[in-house]
Amino acid sequence: MKIAISGKGGVGKTTLTALLAQTYVDRGREVLVVDSDPSPSLAKALAFPDELLAKLRPIAEMEELIEERTGAKPGASGGFFTLNPRVDDLPERFSAVHGGIRLLEMGSVESGGGGCICPESAMLKTLFTHLLFRKDDILLMDMYAGVEHLGRATVDFVDTMLVVVEPTRRSLATANQIKKLAKDIGLTRLWLVGNRIRNEDDLTFLEQEAGDLRLLGYLPADPGVIEADRRGTSVYALVPSLREAAGRIADQLDQLVQVS
Repeated sequence: MKIAISGKGGVGKTTLTALLAQTYVDRGREVLVVDSDPSPSLAKALAFPDELLAKLRPIAEMEELIEERTGAKPGASGGFFTLNPRVDDLPERFSAVHGGIRLLEMGSVESGGGGCICPESAMLKTLFTHLLFRKDDILLMDMYAGVEHLGRATVDFVDTMLVVVEPTRRSLATANQIKKLAKDIGLTRLWLVGNRIRNEDDLTFLEQEAGDLRLLGYLPADPGVIEADRRGTSVYALVPSLREAAGRIADQLDQLVQVS
């Protein structure tokens, strides 16, 4: 099962990714998670120890590796470089494993625009394609911005995209922008997941204002999220309400994939 997780910055994509990863590990599944943020935080959300945090580094920042595989230095444009570099060894070489979860930090190409033609972009797009073709039991991709790495040739291998939203109009507006981008590449299996839901009014607001985007489930607002961050532990371990909510979302995902 391959799941992309997107949404407006700060809505809780990383929290949901970490919760689902730990839920599936507890159910005996093999899990690979991908952090696509230029400032990665998924390892901390999963409570990776400091010695593993020190070893992790986003692929997009590995200039020597990118030059070796593409034949051009990162940031170069207008020259020749390999558009389909070798990447099959990267997930094992540059990932870290903790608590049964394998984590790979991808990073993101911040310069040149989302559609830039550059060595680092070629590396990331090829690696995303490779990850989608791997036979990992569960692949969770914490997306940074847009869906540009999920090209038309690989979209059929994504079982669903979860768009995390808060009960606000701005958050829903971003969700609809993501929906348009996803539709452009043929990805139509989108579901909303609400976060920081305080009460029935918040839930009703999402259900009424989401339009044709359907709500798969939600995570309740819980002060334990802040406490988990201060303690350096995972939300999954410390906050029962979110652990149980993630289990319900995972149940819904399992049913959706079986139906499709």
